[in-house]
Amino acid sequence: MDLSDLISRNADFTPEKIALRFEGRSLTYAQFAARIVAAARALKSQLGVARGDRVAILAANHPDYLVLLYACARLGAMLVPLNWRLAVAEQIFILTDASVKTLIVEQVFADVVAPLAAALPEAQVVGLDFSRDNIPSLDVLLTEAGGDGRNPHTDFSSPLLVVYTSGTTGRPKGAVLRQEALLWNAVMSQHMHDLTAQDHVLTVLPLFHVGGLNIQTTPALQLGATVTLHARFAPGPTLDAIAADRPSLVVLVPTTIQALIEHPCWLDTDVRSLRAVTTGSTQVPQPLIDAVTARGVPVLQVYGSTETSPIAVYTRVGGDLGRPGSTGLPGLACEARIVDDAGREVPPGQRGEVVVRGPNVLFEYWGNAAATAEALREGWFHTGDIGTRDADGYFYIHDRKNNVIISGAENIYPAEIERVLAHHPAVAEVAVIGRPDPKWQEVPVAYVVPRAGIAADGEALKRHVGEHLARFKVPRDIIFVDSLPKNALGKVQHFRLRENRAVIPGPERSEGARNP
Repeated sequence: MDLSDLISRNADFTPEKIALRFEGRSLTYAQFAARIVAAARALKSQLGVARGDRVAILAANHPDYLVLLYACARLGAMLVPLNWRLAVAEQIFILTDASVKTLIVEQVFADVVAPLAAALPEAQVVGLDFSRDNIPSLDVLLTEAGGDGRNPHTDFSSPLLVVYTSGTTGRPKGAVLRQEALLWNAVMSQHMHDLTAQDHVLTVLPLFHVGGLNIQTTPALQLGATVTLHARFAPGPTLDAIAADRPSLVVLVPTTIQALIEHPCWLDTDVRSLRAVTTGSTQVPQPLIDAVTARGVPVLQVYGSTETSPIAVYTRVGGDLGRPGSTGLPGLACEARIVDDAGREVPPGQRGEVVVRGPNVLFEYWGNAAATAEALREGWFHTGDIGTRDADGYFYIHDRKNNVIISGAENIYPAEIERVLAHHPAVAEVAVIGRPDPKWQEVPVAYVVPRAGIAADGEALKRHVGEHLARFKVPRDIIFVDSLPKNALGKVQHFRLRENRAVIPGPERSEGARNP
């Protein structure tokens, strides 16, 4: 068996049940399964995709995104989802690094085709929603395909996804996830959400990220539930879908929650169909959680990464949701620990690195043995995240390990300063990094996006931090900016700020009052 067989089984049991809804159209499980078979035949017979070959997709959310995922599972091939927010040069790096055989591209993103032809002349391009010149459309290939759409020696141990990390630490690496990783990830999603075939999942996050793909979407389809898919997130259509389509579950990241609660229709939207909203980040601001729970909807937290498929630690429906800041307990099918630099588990309350072990963890980084050896040690994936656990085993994530600022032999965790500054009324967004200092080794520096309509003053913000944290944690400079660099899920890319810290403006430019 392989992962596509789960879709086929659901088609056998409930052929007329709706599997996917998208832009006013529906795909039953029978139709979904048939299209997966046709896609597998097309990839094999028309494009020569063999076991282990890489098939990339560059598109917004679309039902064929999921069709191609399960078609690759059927063939023992690997899907490489491409972040459409990246520059073409970044996309070409991923395509060449993964040595893709085929690229399925949506017409709006076809700018990558010419550079790909130059970089990988052997690669074949297929139009998801168009055809031109030497680019056939996917629909035509599906119509003309024959054969059985199978490759030998394909099962749950076969690699399925090569998902490139979001780049929070620099050059992206391709995390290779086996089919079994998605299978066990789905088991944990079912446990987390009490997910059943009766659920209706609304997916608005991008499928090129494992959060949008695997926290609820693939678990729901593998269980026989219904998924409503939006091409992209927008707050108005998301609220309309919650009210009209009556989904029971949705995954949102902090930036999308913020967009929803700031929308004028937030308080008037009927959200009673939602059994839970799932969210996750290094730290989810408590005011966002409070805004959702005030509407009577529980908020679940999940912690993980691209390399853990992503579910690793979570709170669950009916569980203890009364621990502010906690991301929950290790998942049903994996282990998680907090360890010191020597790999020894630390006692409750002591900070250390979060490590995860289980069948949901990546197999390797594509073509990068050194990075694989560094991340996977004795079966444990070293996340690079700093966390603690309480006496009951609940996890709290504090920061990225490489974000820690060492100042005068003291460890300063930027997220702690960010949390304090975020509570100031003049601060809309904030990120803190370390700046080299001849006396203290490093000192903290804060980048602040001021809140519209409120005057922001650097000295006042410093005093605010000093009222809540030790003096050595007060930012040396406050730099006001219009925006912060972020990845696709809205997480601030501290490494980009560190790259630019040599040109941080001096105090005379950064600490004065700034009026909106």
